[in-house]
Amino acid sequence: MSAQVKKRVLIIANELSPYLELTDFSAILNKLAVKTFDSGIEVRVIMPRFGVINERRHRLHEVVRLSGINVVVDKEDHPLLIKVASLPNARLQVYFMDNEDFFKRKFTFNDAEGNFFEDNAERLIFFGKSALEIVKKFGWPPDVIHCHGWMTSLIPLFLKTSYKKEPVFANSKVIYTAQKEQFENALHPDFGKMLLNSVAVKDKDVDVYNNGTNLALNLGACKYADAILHGGEDLDPAVGSISATRNKQVIPYDEAWKDDINPLYSVYEHLAVSIN
Repeated sequence: MSAQVKKRVLIIANELSPYLELTDFSAILNKLAVKTFDSGIEVRVIMPRFGVINERRHRLHEVVRLSGINVVVDKEDHPLLIKVASLPNARLQVYFMDNEDFFKRKFTFNDAEGNFFEDNAERLIFFGKSALEIVKKFGWPPDVIHCHGWMTSLIPLFLKTSYKKEPVFANSKVIYTAQKEQFENALHPDFGKMLLNSVAVKDKDVDVYNNGTNLALNLGACKYADAILHGGEDLDPAVGSISATRNKQVIPYDEAWKDDINPLYSVYEHLAVSIN
């Protein structure tokens, strides 16, 4: 990347090693964040503060000056708490979106009996809006936004609709990691209506998301993202189809990323350079 203009990469993810390791990609994202930072690029990471994340072990602390935002989900206000930690062995900040109702429980997406949480739709909307609201509060315009995991799947939609006039996102390019089924259930039957009650979007904007399945979230995110990263093999053929019909940049999954992060880093480099 140009030495004259310092680029900025924002990673928004369900998971990141060592805080939460849901798939092999948690370690890949860690290496990618560190590689990007070490290359002289500004990097920030945002993720949910799931209750399974040990705050003491990972040295999370609340950022009072950033907390206190209320996030509207389905016409209801929910307070947002911001916590932060420094990624071990790197000097980059990881920001955790927290809310007592949505993230205090000691589980991620399913309860102790394996039941999919009934409020996962609200949690999804809350996290997506929270991530973008906190970037607005930073006043930190990212060149590249990498959304990883189904909890980030609404962010490409938000960026191309209700947040598209926000100056901080005016030049942002969006990558979405599409992964095979991470949950078998569907979100709340009123998920589409919840979206309409939460952000300034139209019916046609959210149609692709409406049935609330993992595939629907993947397809919606792929529709609105600028580039699609395959986060594994054997993705549903519909993911490849929407990529092709919309002429998206597609980065096929490569097992070698676990050992060599440079090819994946080059995707950030290409997207960021293409902005100017």
